[in-house]
Amino acid sequence: MHRLNRQIRFSINPFAAPHTGANSYASKPCGSGLSYYLALWVQLAGALDPDTGFVVNVSRIDQAVRSRTVPLFETAICQAAIDRRPLTLAALCELLRKAWPQVQSAFAELTLERVALELNPYRTIQLNAKDSDMMWFTEKFEFAAMHRLWNAAFDEAKNIEQFGKCANPAGHGHNYVLEVTVEKIAAPEPDDWISAFETVVEQSFLALVDHKNLNVDVPGFETFNPTVENLAAFAWSKLAGQFADARLVRVTVWENDRTYCTYSQ
Repeated sequence: MHRLNRQIRFSINPFAAPHTGANSYASKPCGSGLSYYLALWVQLAGALDPDTGFVVNVSRIDQAVRSRTVPLFETAICQAAIDRRPLTLAALCELLRKAWPQVQSAFAELTLERVALELNPYRTIQLNAKDSDMMWFTEKFEFAAMHRLWNAAFDEAKNIEQFGKCANPAGHGHNYVLEVTVEKIAAPEPDDWISAFETVVEQSFLALVDHKNLNVDVPGFETFNPTVENLAAFAWSKLAGQFADARLVRVTVWENDRTYCTYSQ
């Protein structure tokens, strides 16, 4: 089974006439002036077409989402501006529920498995089923730390063979990115819980590792190699069970823009 993911970017200015634009890489519709920029992800699962090698031509996904679901968001955003009321995460999840059958009906031969809305480059909400009352909320955080990869059971030659430059005796640094995903009921309530969520991440994990020497300053890593894999598992151990009204789904640690590890249980 193949799973194809496609992102559709669009921008809406509730105070101006719609602007279609021609650059879908930037966003289409493109908005004007200061606009709401959003990105909708869809995941479609199915067998490959033997003639094309596609699950589906992505241009079909673009067309379906822009014609069937972007108007839902445009109407909601414009109406919220008229009413001078916020669009809560619960309200946005309801829009995703409405978008679900609109997308699925365009691809009868495939299975729609998820829809996710990027609210900005650092926050995403996701539904995994059309009628789900649960949402997945993901937020990114950053921290800087240094480490050295070394196994005391190896001699120097083997350490260098295994870890290369990462075995540098003085260590080396990374600007890490942490992604934390929790599952929560999409209830019609204020989004004040996000602040508490961020505080848990800050106090339970980031405070332990940010601007630290992982090998020296973080208990457990004195003899435990601080690889990105072990760091992801460590983050999970510190965050699991800490969120009062949400369940931890996964943590992802990016070591750089080419390397990351996700951990879950």
